[in-house]
Amino acid sequence: MTSTSDLPWVEPGAFEVADDVWRVPLPLPNDGLRAVNVYVVVTPDGLVCVDGGWAIPESRELFGKALTTIGYEMGDVRRFLVTHVHRDHYTQAVAIRREVGSHIGLGLGEKPTMDLLQEGTRHGFTAQIDGLEACGAHELAKQIRSWIGGAKPDNKQWESPDTWLSPGPIDLGPRVLDAVETPGHTRGHLVFYDNVGGLLFAGDHVLPTITPSIGFEPVLMENPLGAFLDSLRIVRQRPDARLLPAHGPVTDSAHARVDELLAHHGRRLDQTLAAVVGGARTAYEVAGELRWTRREHRVEDLDPFNGMLATFETAAHLDLLVVQGRLTARTEDRVRVYQP
Repeated sequence: MTSTSDLPWVEPGAFEVADDVWRVPLPLPNDGLRAVNVYVVVTPDGLVCVDGGWAIPESRELFGKALTTIGYEMGDVRRFLVTHVHRDHYTQAVAIRREVGSHIGLGLGEKPTMDLLQEGTRHGFTAQIDGLEACGAHELAKQIRSWIGGAKPDNKQWESPDTWLSPGPIDLGPRVLDAVETPGHTRGHLVFYDNVGGLLFAGDHVLPTITPSIGFEPVLMENPLGAFLDSLRIVRQRPDARLLPAHGPVTDSAHARVDELLAHHGRRLDQTLAAVVGGARTAYEVAGELRWTRREHRVEDLDPFNGMLATFETAAHLDLLVVQGRLTARTEDRVRVYQP
């Protein structure tokens, strides 16, 4: 387990990253990502936050304290621009809107997922369990099913945004943010560019030390890894900017990290292809031939949740190889199998 002292970016507080832009790391209720960065932008009309955090009491308390240190309070938060629908980015925006009446904007591409979350007729992991079965990960599917047990779907935190955002400029007074669609991690992920200030509010699209999960959504797009790589190339084609990620420290060059991510996935595609050539047939079998995290874990050594992420990411790589014509796929007994 990584200690907080090993991750200085998670230390609570408000940290100025540009004129009138503050990074506020807020805690998450798990030992994985540890924190999410909410970026507070000072405007003439009040505060605009890029992302909102996870709605837990510890996060709400620390957010309030951080705002106080820079001379504001929660009632000064006028607007949230949320990069994507995941709980650690969206749910606290909903809670704070209930409290102070702030406005929430979310990418229009997230609406199918939001509709499913609000439906509340099935648990959020139902689609993932079905997906694990299709990946040949039957035992892992059983573990996830046991893990959620009889838990009922919780749709209380999934209120709709005030505005469904489309690509284009968002006027914040003297500062204009350009909303850019970057699907891949989720269907409707957005990043926000401050072109004049040279800042990229990247959400989970470009992270400085890890790669975002791919292929995990309850409402999947076709070829999510292909979409993610295309979205990385969109960022690479724009002028370089300071990287303001949702998880991890601020870095000086978004382009440098995009290049690393593209190279990583290129290597991963080659490793995935080699596993199939070597005889692995399902996504779970291929995941078992690969190594995971910086510690080079085997998939069976991961906890069930991370094993699930690894399996779906492997499936995304396999499906891109099929799109590229480097593999073929068919379904046998409701399991997707691959061959050269």
